Amino acid sequence: MQVLVIGAGVVGLAIARTAALGGHDVTVAEATGGIANGVSSRNSEVIHAGLYYPTGTLRAVHSVRGRRMLYDFCASHGVPHKKCGKLVVATNAAELAKVETILAQAEKNGVEGVEMIGGNAARAMEEELFCIGALWSPETGIVDSHAYMRSLWGELEDHGGMIAFETPVERMSFKAGQWHVQFGGREPGAAAFDAVVNAAGLGAQSLARRIDGYPAEKVPRLVLGKGNYFGFAGRPVFSRLIYPTPIDGGLGVHVTLDLAGRMRFGPDVEWITEENYAVDPGRAESFYARIRTYWPGLPDGSLVPDYAGIRPKLSGPGEGQADFMIAGPADHGLPRLVNLFGIESPGLTSSLSLADAVVQLLA
Repeated sequence: MQVLVIGAGVVGLAIARTAALGGHDVTVAEATGGIANGVSSRNSEVIHAGLYYPTGTLRAVHSVRGRRMLYDFCASHGVPHKKCGKLVVATNAAELAKVETILAQAEKNGVEGVEMIGGNAARAMEEELFCIGALWSPETGIVDSHAYMRSLWGELEDHGGMIAFETPVERMSFKAGQWHVQFGGREPGAAAFDAVVNAAGLGAQSLARRIDGYPAEKVPRLVLGKGNYFGFAGRPVFSRLIYPTPIDGGLGVHVTLDLAGRMRFGPDVEWITEENYAVDPGRAESFYARIRTYWPGLPDGSLVPDYAGIRPKLSGPGEGQADFMIAGPADHGLPRLVNLFGIESPGLTSSLSLADAVVQLLA
């Protein structure tokens, strides 16, 4: 089967690699000049354990299964990663009750090794930390996401697949048993495929509207949730990921580490109406206030604007967290077409599991 995957972010690459391993002839169309130039290159590179997500949701199922698959992949493919663990901390009684509900949810989701520990035990692990209790998640980790994506790309090519860069998809229509796809870019043209996957991230809804005959009411709204990160200008004081209790729209301003040990804080949630990746230095004030609830020793003047990412959310301010949306033929009525909407966190963690599910739908 000739398969077109649109979008060379982490989920698109994982799907393309899985399809190629399954013996399909795979082409990836990427609108930009390289892999991971959208959502995939602007995140915290955390391998999520699957703590928070409601039981049975796509997020819960794919984050837990995908996390196990991702650790196996990293170990077998030499992708740098570290299972550093994470503490979800409570600084008052109300937060403690909330963290206990997260523990119960994590256990329902089948997350291994999670436990509640007291403030003293948490401080014994991280001496700069202030909390009255915490959830300890030993399965949470960090990964070199670009090394991971390069490895997916390499395996795709090893199995005969290829990526066409600077090749935006302009229109698609299904006729005579095949998908006829019109490409723009430097070398515009058309080609026919047996199956198509829309993994275009922030552009998924726009692309779906350019598919002839795709029901308009089946295209969900896109809400842009910008997450700003600030770097720490000193020596790192934590060796594990530190998360506050979750907030509306995200998991709160947390301590993230990279594999070089550098420490940064983020993301917050800034609701925006158009793409914009500039980090407003003025947002640091709210960062200081939030971080000092669990790290009172944060020095003045130590936060510097770092980078921002944008989540392709399906729900907005004050609304419940929307699930991933995998729209296959049973959802929209068109054969061998899968549209992926709202693949935000934990999309990186879930990528290999999502790839399996999508490739099965194409069959």
